[in-house]
Amino acid sequence: MEKSNFVDQIRIFCRSGHGGAGSKHFMRNKLTAMGGPDGGDGGRGAHIILKGNSQLWTLLHLRYFKNVLAENGENGSKNNSTGKFGKDIIIEVPLGTVARDEETGEVVAEILENGQEIILAKGGRGGLGNSNFATPTNQAPEYAQPGEPGVEGWKVLELKVLADVGLVGFPNAGKSTLLSNITAAKPKIADYAFTTLVPQLGMVEYRDGKSFCIADLPGIIEGAAEGKGLGHRFLRHIERNSILLFLIPADSKDHKKEFDILLNELEEYNPEMLQKDFVIAVSKSDMLDDELKEAIESELPHKIPHVFISSVTGQGLQELKDMLWKTLNTNTK
Repeated sequence: MEKSNFVDQIRIFCRSGHGGAGSKHFMRNKLTAMGGPDGGDGGRGAHIILKGNSQLWTLLHLRYFKNVLAENGENGSKNNSTGKFGKDIIIEVPLGTVARDEETGEVVAEILENGQEIILAKGGRGGLGNSNFATPTNQAPEYAQPGEPGVEGWKVLELKVLADVGLVGFPNAGKSTLLSNITAAKPKIADYAFTTLVPQLGMVEYRDGKSFCIADLPGIIEGAAEGKGLGHRFLRHIERNSILLFLIPADSKDHKKEFDILLNELEEYNPEMLQKDFVIAVSKSDMLDDELKEAIESELPHKIPHVFISSVTGQGLQELKDMLWKTLNTNTK
């Protein structure tokens, strides 16, 4: 169910509308036998438009939306009548959706705000009617423009989860357990790797009615930047998080090495991720005494804030919230 209900990448074939042809017509009625040109312009072909919708969290509704074929514009007609425009097709997508041209890989649209609209495939312009070409020396032009063709091609829509805080850690680091304790989200929790196969979002209730959004992301493994494990499907989702919360379990064999591996995978995938704010939380800390905490602290980077937490006992959870809120509201970089 988890796999089928969360769709974060689809490909669709788009073809925008062809512009209508301009009309080559001359005024003819019972009072005018040889009137001047009165051919109208052709109508614009329909656009295909992406529109942001904050109520959507997945691309599931577009799973079977494979071919998007927009209307052509109507041809111009007599009496300088412009042809009807093709009816634009609006595709609603969740915030954080990026559209790429499949052939070139170029980003053609990026939806970040509710109600934001971006043309994914532009409709062809309608051709000019012959009335536009009349001049004092050519009062009866015998030509009009054809409409411009629409554009067509395969587009890839990718969803990058928008959250204030992204949880980063190896499989079984305790990310899902933490999320279930500090938010109302109910992620799947079990004692095996890759329990979380898709991002889980939750709202953290902070002091005085304030809140922020946190995302439990599928666990990273060494080699993820090369596509191992859940690879790029995971890494794509952390590009938009303001803060990355590294979760390192207290029972890790080498805390520094684990952090370095996580950091290296982020850098391999996109070096710009290193410009984000980092916070380290050492999970499962209820099993530690003060001496062990000091030993672990000596392994962690000194410039990155850290906190010891336990999702089971609640130890350090309020301190973690305070640290995340402070980092979110302070421009440290």
